[in-house]
Amino acid sequence: MGILQGKRILVSGVLTDASIAFSVAKLAQEEGATVVLTGFGRMSLVERIAKRLPETPPVIELDVQNNEHLDTLADRIGEHVDGLDGVVHSIAFAPQSALGGNFLNTTWEDVATAMHISTYSYKSLAVACLPLMKEGGAVVGLDFDASKAWPVYDWMGVAKAGLESCNRYLARDLAKQNIRVNLVAAGPLRTMAAKSIPGFKEFEDSWPERAPLGWDLSDTIPAAKACVALMSDWFPATTGEIVHVDGGAHAIGA
Repeated sequence: MGILQGKRILVSGVLTDASIAFSVAKLAQEEGATVVLTGFGRMSLVERIAKRLPETPPVIELDVQNNEHLDTLADRIGEHVDGLDGVVHSIAFAPQSALGGNFLNTTWEDVATAMHISTYSYKSLAVACLPLMKEGGAVVGLDFDASKAWPVYDWMGVAKAGLESCNRYLARDLAKQNIRVNLVAAGPLRTMAAKSIPGFKEFEDSWPERAPLGWDLSDTIPAAKACVALMSDWFPATTGEIVHVDGGAHAIGA
């Protein structure tokens, strides 16, 4: 029996099989969970990627900026499972003008987009799933350490700082429903999201050297394992936490 045996898990943000979200969905299934995916935009691509999982899960369209999508999400998920025990938030986006060293020139409109999709949607997704989490459960979000001002990360770094604060407030308010809320702060990985960041090579060049355990920029499994563990019953008293899965780089001075 796996550590998620019998649990029902929603995983958002699967776009390619190189994503952390894909690895989470795969590991969750291998650990006994029933998985439902959400996708946005290129739904045919998400559905094709879903077929690469051990069992092909249902795929539901979700635009976190669309109130109708959020308002109907629980009903649409309910067509496939009778409840949820875990929710994975793997959603982030910032316009190109908000990245790559353009911090001082980014317009509010582009900053607002980054904050809405990358930060506010954490709360939106959790609240949309609440009707299906009557027995409690876990919400896990994907983070990138926001305690420092990173090169080229700019307004996405600000959005991640907001995500970390949102995590604490969600942990406070959802505890009443016996729902734990935690983040996994992964080191840099060669995902689709990373490819959209101008100057990402700066992370690639320095991170493996800084991390005392080393760091494989192509291996999403360590971060996925942390997500799966946090959704299991092995962390019954942990909430509002940020679990760093970055080879230990966050603990070491530059």
